[in-house]
Amino acid sequence: MDAWFARTHASLCGAACVVPEGITREPLRIRGSRIDASVPAWAHRIDLRDHLIFPGLINAHEHLQVNAVPPLAGTQVFPNSYAWIEAFQSHFSDAAVLAALRVPKALRLRHGALKNLLAGTTCVAHHDPWHEALDAADFPVALLRDYGWSYALGWSSYGPPVQQSFAQTPVDRPWMIHLAEGSDATAQAELAELDELGCLAAHSVLVHGVGMREQDIDRVIERGAGVVWCPTSNQRLLGCTLDPRRLAEAGRLALGTDSRLSGSRDLLEELRAASTHGELTSQQLLGLVSTDASRLLRLPWHGSLQAGAHADLLIVEDRGGDPQAALLALERSDIRAVVRDGRPRIADTDFADWFAVAGVETVSVLLDGRPKLLAKALADPELLALEPGLELATVRHAPINVLTVEARC
Repeated sequence: MDAWFARTHASLCGAACVVPEGITREPLRIRGSRIDASVPAWAHRIDLRDHLIFPGLINAHEHLQVNAVPPLAGTQVFPNSYAWIEAFQSHFSDAAVLAALRVPKALRLRHGALKNLLAGTTCVAHHDPWHEALDAADFPVALLRDYGWSYALGWSSYGPPVQQSFAQTPVDRPWMIHLAEGSDATAQAELAELDELGCLAAHSVLVHGVGMREQDIDRVIERGAGVVWCPTSNQRLLGCTLDPRRLAEAGRLALGTDSRLSGSRDLLEELRAASTHGELTSQQLLGLVSTDASRLLRLPWHGSLQAGAHADLLIVEDRGGDPQAALLALERSDIRAVVRDGRPRIADTDFADWFAVAGVETVSVLLDGRPKLLAKALADPELLALEPGLELATVRHAPINVLTVEARC
């Protein structure tokens, strides 16, 4: 069989496929960059018994270019994000901040994407101006595209004007804005103000929402709008966060990291933070980074394992217990493989055969001390140098013969 055809077809056998709706054990089949209902008999077969397969995670809110910028020192709690922004202005004179911002923006954007990929996130909503670097064919993650955005109601010097941007965004595409990011009267008034401007609709995606009161949540649900919850950033900057229960029950909530400048290291850490609040079930938490995020962001072919979806996958070892809760105890180095567009991008060394069949050149790396194989296209030394815990391995690790590629299913 021609090598090109072989590398574009795969059948993953024996694993439990885990989505919020339930768990199945049917083989997961990949044809090209998509999941398919069937593949030819000669497709590459991988035995994944004792494994779980999740859809690649969706990070519903990120600022990709600032993940290597040092956060504001201290533990000061702010009444709203505008006070934090004001306090941060003096931080721009800090030598470490200046050094971080001297790194070319294209490289910083790529770094933000790589840090997401390492933790199983394969699709990101980047809430900042578009940059040509985001269009690179080998960009580490998929991105939300063709969307509208403004930055915030109270900070008009950055980003498109609110009403103009909202009016120019088609109703079938999401429109994003930071809103009610605080606990004071300023934050509490923003939902009503947005509504008065005519910018609260079914395609509005409100980031943070900490200051929203019960009647505001009623209004969000009634309009069919959505909220992106960033609990780590909220707790760190504001000392509090929203109650996610009613929004999650209505399917109007997704999860975001904000960025390391103010929030969590990655989406796995954010999931753990969300779980510590105790309000949501493991099924709901999984939905926040898959099906619910897909719906709010109008990404029907992401966050799913259905036929036709992008073959973006997160593969982990099955350690027993509730499969839908498996991600909540997971560190990024525990991930067995991250697959994007049907091909492994980073994985344990015993996946070497799959990389080879898929035509993906690799380099050996250490991720938080564990040996991995990383797609060579993502292993630029300048890029690796930006990510703590990721480094080139000095010795190539021989593949461990764990996976059975001849298994029939």
